[in-house]
Amino acid sequence: MSNKEYRPTLAQLRTFVTIAENKHFGTAANKLSISQPSLSQALVALETGLDVQLIERSTRKVIVTPIGEKLLPYAKATLEAADAFIHQSRGAHGDLTGPLTIGVIPTVAPYVLPELLRGLKDEFPELEPRIVEEQTKHLVTQLREGQLDVALMALPSDGSGLIDLPLYDERFTIVVPENHSLAGESNLGLQAMDQLDLLLLDDGHCLRDQVVDLCRAASINPAEAADSVTRASSLTTILQLVVAGLGTTLVPESALQTECTRPGLALATFDESVVAQRTIGLVYRSSSSRIAEYEKLGEMVKRAFERTLEGNKALAGA
Repeated sequence: MSNKEYRPTLAQLRTFVTIAENKHFGTAANKLSISQPSLSQALVALETGLDVQLIERSTRKVIVTPIGEKLLPYAKATLEAADAFIHQSRGAHGDLTGPLTIGVIPTVAPYVLPELLRGLKDEFPELEPRIVEEQTKHLVTQLREGQLDVALMALPSDGSGLIDLPLYDERFTIVVPENHSLAGESNLGLQAMDQLDLLLLDDGHCLRDQVVDLCRAASINPAEAADSVTRASSLTTILQLVVAGLGTTLVPESALQTECTRPGLALATFDESVVAQRTIGLVYRSSSSRIAEYEKLGEMVKRAFERTLEGNKALAGA
């Protein structure tokens, strides 16, 4: 029989949510920085107080019970509300302070984060940024589940219950081997892509989808590139393949200074009238109480992007 006077603690709810999300006691304990016995004790206390079984344990796997699945969204909402309460109690009214978990897609993180984190440290020293690099689909899921506060990704997010805050448009540059016929060319039209033996990132990377969409816009069949056996999970690897003469690729302009200074590569650019770009922005839950903070974060991201592009001037010989 449940105790009507019982009220679970936030620590007990966080234990339940973490176990349910990870389906593994050891992983959950590591994420919460506690021992497995302490984790088990907190869960038992919660289940005893509620007089329900939330987690079914076995030697091989962890299963969330039907009542556990039903109560899980409420536990997450309670934790999110408590975090928002604590954050507001610190006197923050739009100022970036306290913990903030930021998701970032892999084709933005290595290039914009260095400038962004330096700027945040200087202007908002009380902020505690926590960075999660993941593909778009995983960031959207983690946003919905409350594991992330905000995410920096290509828009639109197409996520229900989420708000997109556009920040900047980022043009694509063609990267070819130094002996390629397009090396050094400028003012190219989209039809120039018909001369490219494109190398794409693996499935799940939004940059891959954006390049495929660009091919379709140029009335070019992207199937050959999309079905290529040669793929990679990072731009760094893709560029190494281009150096080796295995193909060509498109790179967002923020990555040029980091990725395209290596010997053996050459650049070609589209005409300014050609729409060959992606929109990058912040995505957050519509229920969030930290919108003013995200707007400030967005301004910091835009400035970081602009500072990142300054390094491209030297690369272009300006």
